[in-house]
Amino acid sequence: MARTQPTIIVTGTPGVGKTSHCELLAQRTGFIHLPINQVVKERSCHDGWDEVLQCWIVDDDKLLDAIEDEVKQGGCIIDWHACDLFPQSWIDLVVVLRTDSTHLYDRLKARGYVEAKLQENLDSEIMEVLLSEARESYDAEIVVELQSGEADDIEENVERIESWIGNWKQHKSQTSE
Repeated sequence: MARTQPTIIVTGTPGVGKTSHCELLAQRTGFIHLPINQVVKERSCHDGWDEVLQCWIVDDDKLLDAIEDEVKQGGCIIDWHACDLFPQSWIDLVVVLRTDSTHLYDRLKARGYVEAKLQENLDSEIMEVLLSEARESYDAEIVVELQSGEADDIEENVERIESWIGNWKQHKSQTSE
Protein backbone atom coordinates (compact mmCIF):
# COMPACT_ATOMS: atom_id res chain seq x y z
CA MET A 1 0.00 0.00 0.00
CA ALA A 2 1.34 3.43 -0.95
CA ARG A 3 2.09 5.86 1.82
CA THR A 4 -0.17 8.90 2.15
CA GLN A 5 2.32 10.79 4.32
CA PRO A 6 6.03 11.32 3.68
CA THR A 7 8.86 10.29 5.97
CA ILE A 8 11.39 13.02 6.71
CA ILE A 9 14.85 12.96 8.25
CA VAL A 10 16.01 16.08 10.05
CA THR A 11 19.74 15.70 10.54
CA GLY A 12 22.76 17.77 11.40
CA THR A 13 25.50 18.10 13.94
CA PRO A 14 24.34 17.99 17.57
CA GLY A 15 23.34 21.49 18.62
CA VAL A 16 22.00 22.77 15.27
CA GLY A 17 18.36 22.65 16.41
CA LYS A 18 17.10 19.31 15.10
CA THR A 19 14.83 18.56 18.04
CA SER A 20 13.36 22.09 18.13
CA HIS A 21 12.56 21.83 14.43
CA CYS A 22 11.13 18.30 14.77
CA GLU A 23 8.94 19.11 17.76
CA LEU A 24 7.39 22.13 16.04
CA LEU A 25 6.94 20.24 12.78
CA ALA A 26 5.30 17.29 14.57
CA GLN A 27 3.00 19.65 16.46
CA ARG A 28 1.89 21.34 13.24
CA THR A 29 1.56 18.24 11.06
CA GLY A 30 0.55 15.50 13.48
CA PHE A 31 3.52 13.45 12.27
CA ILE A 32 5.31 11.09 14.67
CA HIS A 33 8.56 12.56 16.01
CA LEU A 34 11.18 9.82 16.34
CA PRO A 35 14.08 11.22 18.38
CA ILE A 36 16.57 8.45 17.65
CA ASN A 37 18.69 8.97 20.78
CA GLN A 38 15.54 8.32 22.83
CA VAL A 39 14.52 5.35 20.66
CA VAL A 40 17.99 3.82 21.07
CA LYS A 41 17.77 4.08 24.85
CA GLU A 42 14.10 3.10 25.33
CA ARG A 43 14.08 0.21 22.84
CA SER A 44 17.57 -1.08 23.76
CA CYS A 45 19.05 -0.53 20.31
CA HIS A 46 22.57 -0.20 21.65
CA ASP A 47 25.65 -2.15 22.68
CA GLY A 48 26.35 -0.15 25.82
CA TRP A 49 27.63 3.28 26.81
CA ASP A 50 30.72 5.06 25.44
CA GLU A 51 32.40 6.63 28.49
CA VAL A 52 34.68 8.89 26.45
CA LEU A 53 32.01 10.45 24.22
CA GLN A 54 29.24 10.08 26.81
CA CYS A 55 26.72 8.47 24.44
CA TRP A 56 25.11 5.14 23.56
CA ILE A 57 26.89 2.83 21.12
CA VAL A 58 24.13 2.33 18.58
CA ASP A 59 23.40 -1.09 17.09
CA ASP A 60 22.26 -0.06 13.60
CA ASP A 61 20.47 -3.35 12.87
CA LYS A 62 18.47 -3.26 16.11
CA LEU A 63 17.58 0.37 15.48
CA LEU A 64 16.35 -0.23 11.94
CA ASP A 65 14.33 -3.25 13.07
CA ALA A 66 12.81 -1.22 15.93
CA ILE A 67 11.50 1.60 13.73
CA GLU A 68 10.93 -0.07 10.35
CA ASP A 69 7.18 -0.62 10.62
CA GLU A 70 6.51 2.93 11.86
CA VAL A 71 8.70 4.60 9.29
CA LYS A 72 7.43 2.60 6.32
CA GLN A 73 3.88 3.79 7.08
CA GLY A 74 4.96 7.40 6.58
CA GLY A 75 4.14 10.44 8.64
CA CYS A 76 7.39 10.16 10.60
CA ILE A 77 10.07 12.70 11.36
CA ILE A 78 13.40 11.04 12.12
CA ASP A 79 15.52 13.25 14.38
CA TRP A 80 19.16 12.21 14.45
CA HIS A 81 22.70 13.37 13.80
CA ALA A 82 23.19 10.77 11.07
CA CYS A 83 21.11 9.74 8.11
CA ASP A 84 23.12 7.36 5.95
CA LEU A 85 21.95 4.17 7.66
CA PHE A 86 18.27 4.65 6.76
CA PRO A 87 17.32 2.95 3.46
CA GLN A 88 16.56 5.42 0.69
CA SER A 89 13.25 3.63 0.03
CA TRP A 90 12.03 4.73 3.49
CA ILE A 91 12.84 8.42 3.06
CA ASP A 92 11.12 11.19 1.10
CA LEU A 93 13.00 14.27 2.35
CA VAL A 94 16.35 14.78 4.09
CA VAL A 95 16.74 18.13 5.84
CA VAL A 96 20.31 18.91 6.83
CA LEU A 97 20.42 21.72 9.38
CA ARG A 98 23.58 23.83 9.52
CA THR A 99 24.86 26.59 11.77
CA ASP A 100 28.08 28.55 12.12
CA SER A 101 30.75 27.25 14.45
CA THR A 102 30.37 30.10 16.97
CA HIS A 103 26.68 29.30 17.55
CA LEU A 104 27.47 25.61 17.67
CA TYR A 105 30.32 25.97 20.15
CA ASP A 106 28.17 28.03 22.50
CA ARG A 107 25.27 25.57 22.32
CA LEU A 108 27.42 22.49 22.92
CA LYS A 109 29.36 24.16 25.73
CA ALA A 110 26.04 25.07 27.40
CA ARG A 111 25.03 21.40 27.18
CA GLY A 112 28.16 20.44 29.07
CA TYR A 113 29.76 18.43 26.28
CA VAL A 114 33.17 16.99 27.18
CA GLU A 115 36.00 18.56 25.16
CA ALA A 116 36.56 15.54 22.90
CA LYS A 117 32.88 15.37 21.96
CA LEU A 118 32.66 19.14 21.52
CA GLN A 119 35.67 19.20 19.18
CA GLU A 120 34.47 16.18 17.19
CA ASN A 121 31.12 17.88 16.55
CA LEU A 122 32.68 21.24 15.64
CA ASP A 123 35.00 19.50 13.18
CA SER A 124 32.05 17.60 11.70
CA GLU A 125 30.11 20.82 11.13
CA ILE A 126 33.06 22.72 9.68
CA MET A 127 33.92 19.83 7.32
CA GLU A 128 30.24 19.42 6.27
CA VAL A 129 30.39 15.72 7.16
CA LEU A 130 26.63 15.21 7.60
CA LEU A 131 25.75 17.21 4.49
CA SER A 132 28.18 15.07 2.49
CA GLU A 133 26.71 11.87 3.95
CA ALA A 134 23.21 12.97 3.00
CA ARG A 135 24.25 13.85 -0.55
CA GLU A 136 26.09 10.54 -0.95
CA SER A 137 23.24 8.44 0.49
CA TYR A 138 20.13 9.95 -1.13
CA ASP A 139 19.04 11.36 -4.46
CA ALA A 140 19.97 15.03 -4.80
CA GLU A 141 16.36 16.15 -5.25
CA ILE A 142 15.35 15.01 -1.74
CA VAL A 143 18.28 16.57 0.16
CA VAL A 144 17.91 20.16 1.34
CA GLU A 145 20.31 22.23 3.43
CA LEU A 146 18.77 24.81 5.77
CA GLN A 147 20.43 27.33 8.07
CA SER A 148 19.62 27.17 11.78
CA GLY A 149 21.51 29.98 13.45
CA GLU A 150 18.78 32.12 14.96
CA ALA A 151 15.44 31.35 16.63
CA ASP A 152 13.57 32.85 13.64
CA ASP A 153 15.17 30.23 11.39
CA ILE A 154 13.17 27.47 13.06
CA GLU A 155 9.82 29.03 12.15
CA GLU A 156 10.93 29.77 8.60
CA ASN A 157 12.42 26.30 8.09
CA VAL A 158 9.34 24.52 9.46
CA GLU A 159 7.13 26.55 7.13
CA ARG A 160 9.33 25.48 4.19
CA ILE A 161 9.06 21.83 5.22
CA GLU A 162 5.28 22.13 5.65
CA SER A 163 5.06 23.57 2.14
CA TRP A 164 7.15 20.69 0.83
CA ILE A 165 4.79 18.21 2.58
CA GLY A 166 1.81 19.84 0.89
CA ASN A 167 3.52 19.56 -2.50
CA TRP A 168 4.45 15.93 -1.81
CA LYS A 169 0.85 15.06 -0.97
CA GLN A 170 -0.47 16.85 -4.03
CA HIS A 171 2.03 15.08 -6.27
CA LYS A 172 1.14 11.69 -4.72
CA SER A 173 -2.59 12.26 -5.18
CA GLN A 174 -2.07 13.25 -8.82
CA THR A 175 0.12 10.25 -9.61
CA SER A 176 -2.25 7.79 -7.94
CA GLU A 177 -5.25 8.90 -10.02
